[in-house]
Amino acid sequence: MSQNIYVNRLPDLVEKFLEYLEIERNCSRLTIRNYRHYLNRFVGFAHNYTPPLDNAQLITTDIIRSYRLFLSRYSDDKGMVLMRITQNYHLIALRAFLRFLIKTDVKTLNPEKVELGKAESRSLKFLNLEQVSRLLNMPEISTPQGFRDKAILELLFSTGLRVSELVKLNRDSINLDRKEFGVIGKGGRSRVVFISDSAANWIERYLTDRSDDFQPLFIRYSGKKSSEEPGGNQFRLTVRTVQRIVEKYVKKARLPIKITPHGLRHTFATDLLSSGADLRAIQEMLGHKNISTTQIYTHVTNPQLREIHKKFHGKG
Repeated sequence: MSQNIYVNRLPDLVEKFLEYLEIERNCSRLTIRNYRHYLNRFVGFAHNYTPPLDNAQLITTDIIRSYRLFLSRYSDDKGMVLMRITQNYHLIALRAFLRFLIKTDVKTLNPEKVELGKAESRSLKFLNLEQVSRLLNMPEISTPQGFRDKAILELLFSTGLRVSELVKLNRDSINLDRKEFGVIGKGGRSRVVFISDSAANWIERYLTDRSDDFQPLFIRYSGKKSSEEPGGNQFRLTVRTVQRIVEKYVKKARLPIKITPHGLRHTFATDLLSSGADLRAIQEMLGHKNISTTQIYTHVTNPQLREIHKKFHGKG
């Protein structure tokens, strides 16, 4: 019995699960980091439980109920609490962990016993075409940074790329003649991405303006440049930098909506759907695994509902 308890210690099993995500599931570093964060919080909760819970076999529905209460009442040193959706992220990670344990013949609680709380409904933030035009016209193309930023904004709106996908692009990734390229997205799923004429034009002009031969499609022009990596990879923009770039021009354009790179992805999808594009096609272009994820856009872009509202509202 003591040997089983040692083998099934939660911290050790969490590490095995994270290795599984990396090797077998090919999850990104960001995904693994998030799972580590969520599961370490559960391990900490279990360690402080009375009596201390350090073994996967001892997880019960009562303990899960106590953990949900812990998440609901949690606040950090600054008094910040966890949003309901963040609480659910912790529980989703725990579910995945328990599924892994059962798959590897470790006796533990059925993951279906971990219920998620009802999350608050969140409004979908996206821009209309007039607002998109204002945003795209904000960069000053008289500077290298402005040229780069213009190309970034055009590409985000043109493709619906995730920001993590955008920063991984190399200059030889994109076929500007065919106006398309391939990406490996979430969950290792590959897809073809198409570029608008406008985006292809600005990317070509941006690359022509560059005097370097670095591989990354989008590079930084400031900061330390002493260390050398093959292909200039040290100059590649980070996800956070692209988020700041979008935030900068949203403020400059004085848009009434706080739009992020992911908001431009929403804008790409809603624009296609409003114009009558097929939902399945949009699913493919966005790289969604399930059609249910893509269906969130139908709530705000249903042209039939718009026409019914226009025809009948206020006519009584």
